[in-house]
Amino acid sequence: MSTLQSLNRSPFLLGFLFNHEQVRNMSRVKRRNTHPGYWLPLKNVQKKDDKISADNLRFVREVIQDKYKNKSPLKGSELQIEKTEWDPKTKRSGVIARNIGRQQMWDKDGNKIVCTVLHVLDNHVIRYIPPEEYVKTSRGAIHFKNKTPLGCLVVGAEATNPEKFTRQYCNLFSEVGLLPKKTLSRFIITPNAALPPCTPITAGHFLVGQAVDVYGKTVDHGFQGVVKRWGFKGGPASHGATKFHRRGGTIGTGRDKARVWPGTKMPGHMGSERRYNRGLMIMRINMKYNVIYVKGTVPGATNSIVRIFDTLLPLRKLKEAPPHPTYFPPEDGTQKEEDIWDSSLHVYGSPSISV
Repeated sequence: MSTLQSLNRSPFLLGFLFNHEQVRNMSRVKRRNTHPGYWLPLKNVQKKDDKISADNLRFVREVIQDKYKNKSPLKGSELQIEKTEWDPKTKRSGVIARNIGRQQMWDKDGNKIVCTVLHVLDNHVIRYIPPEEYVKTSRGAIHFKNKTPLGCLVVGAEATNPEKFTRQYCNLFSEVGLLPKKTLSRFIITPNAALPPCTPITAGHFLVGQAVDVYGKTVDHGFQGVVKRWGFKGGPASHGATKFHRRGGTIGTGRDKARVWPGTKMPGHMGSERRYNRGLMIMRINMKYNVIYVKGTVPGATNSIVRIFDTLLPLRKLKEAPPHPTYFPPEDGTQKEEDIWDSSLHVYGSPSISV
């Protein structure tokens, strides 16, 4: 008996093999990962040396202190970068900041403005990868496929005790002579905005009145139902309703649609998504404490880490040159104003009524 004859005698098998409605056109791709990639160096120490004596522990800490006490983040750079002028197509580096809460401010007309307070941590440049090298990496090959390649600037923030990290992770900072950083981030930049290693980046990197994009991870709510996750109304509370108060109802029926459509709103994991808030205006900058006040909200909960960039919105891009490639204190020793406010804001302590 031939294969075709056996298929004709088995309609179920024939329909299973040639039913095009069962072909999935949309792959199920995970949108979030709760653990770092296997290709990244192991960061945190997995075991503790409980058997080490107090004298040996004191000796280890003295060695670490002697290793890093003579290292300065402003010295030891062998990368020579030519000073170039800023142009509208320049893509500068961003900064790593911590969301420390919200604060209300008022403009001169008495209107309340809710601002998010972002503390720029001790950002330092760890490494600069030129375009011809970054395009050869796995990430760069995907990002710049059929595009003009750009450079990559690796920035670290929040230095901490090296004992908390593995040797592989600490080796990333051995060339620049900095303490290991808790957070690392890559920023895609144009070659004229490159910075040498060990260069500090502060809140003066941005200007008051400038529009920025803030990137962060939203609040993680865990597994939630359709009422909280998608805002469904739910079923009636009484009049014969039984176990249907917060259910979603039908998810698809019918002759030609005898399946669940991809993208159907159903219960699942809510939050913990990487999101951008674009076009947020900087209302105030405190240079003493490295704090930036942006108008509106940013992704993530209080005390979460965010990244701040120059905005990509075409109508809100910079018209004048910002500190390029970043802000450096003047050579004559003069410091920038300690607290810079937007011209539309009412400064605390100044009179609100003049006669």
